[in-house]
This record gives sequence, C-alpha cells and structure tokens, in this order.
Amino acid sequence: MRLWWLRHGPTHSRAMIGWTDLPADLSDTAALDRLHARLPQAPVVSSDLARARDTAAALARGRPVLRADPGLREWHFGAWEGLTADQIEARDGPAARRFWDEPGDIAPPGGESWHQVAARVGDAVARLTGQAAAQGAADLILVAHFGVILTQIARARDCTPQAALAQRIEPLSLTLIDTAGPWRLTCVNEAP
Repeated sequence: MRLWWLRHGPTHSRAMIGWTDLPADLSDTAALDRLHARLPQAPVVSSDLARARDTAAALARGRPVLRADPGLREWHFGAWEGLTADQIEARDGPAARRFWDEPGDIAPPGGESWHQVAARVGDAVARLTGQAAAQGAADLILVAHFGVILTQIARARDCTPQAALAQRIEPLSLTLIDTAGPWRLTCVNEAP
C-alpha cells in the first residue's frame, strides 16, 4: 500500500499547538487544486483535529472519506501547549532542550514522548491500512501533522528520532511512503 501523507494547511501560530484545536488557513485554493490533482482516487482519513479534518475535506472531492482518527493527532505537548519556544525555554529550559536534542523517552510535562507518539501513530496506521486493504484499496491518503509524519519518515528511513526531526514538513506538503516490502520514501515534503 502507498501512504500519501499530507500535512494540514497552515495555522499561522508560533506556539506549540499539538492537541490545541486550531483551524487551518485553506485560502490557497490553487495549492489545494494542485494537491487534489496529484493524489490518487483513494480513501482519505485525517486526524480528528479541525485543521486536519478541514484540510481532508477540502481535498476529498469525491474520494471516500473515512472517520477522523484520534490516533493521527499531533504530539501532545502537555504543559507546553499554547506556549512559544521562548516561553518554554524560560519555563523548562534544560528539559525543553533535552526534548528536542535527545528525543525518545523524554516528554513535556503532562505530554507525550517521541516513542509514545510513534507507537500511537504506528497502531493507527496498521489499523487504517488493514481497513483500506480489506476494501481493496492500494492507496491511502492521510492528512495529519508534522510530528506524526516525522514518525513515519523515521520508520521508512530506519533512522533515529534526531535525524527525523531535522526533516522539514511544510503545511500542505506531500510525503509518499510505499509500504510494499521494506518501507520506502518516494517523496518527502513535496510542495503543492
């Protein structure tokens, strides 16, 4: 199965907004049209957060839409939700630096670690691809978030969380992963 990962439209927030439910700016209709044209006729599923759901709805255009899945949510940043990087640094400097410099088991206060997000997303992907395959689909379009997509890039590249975090994933970008045999990246962060 090919997994067509799309990052939701921009929120324009400079704060950590993992589980914060902000809307996406979907005013770039030309970019949405280009993405729509690039995508296969395949089922579409998204995170249950509004920015991903609305992006998925804007791209579906006749494609079957599956129920939004909380397993595809962004990282839960716990006590850091809604704070800027400067505010987090002032509040929890050493812990904040370790979270980004040594990702794995380190989590924000009350939030999720890299490993927790990767496990949650991995479970959701296994379930969703199984459902899509049972319906005869060879492709699945997933509209999600920066951190979610990075966990799947790390899986496909068999790389460390640090290496994956160095990868840019822009709003409305496409990352395509072929899961037939060893996972293989076909494109990463492709602009619409």
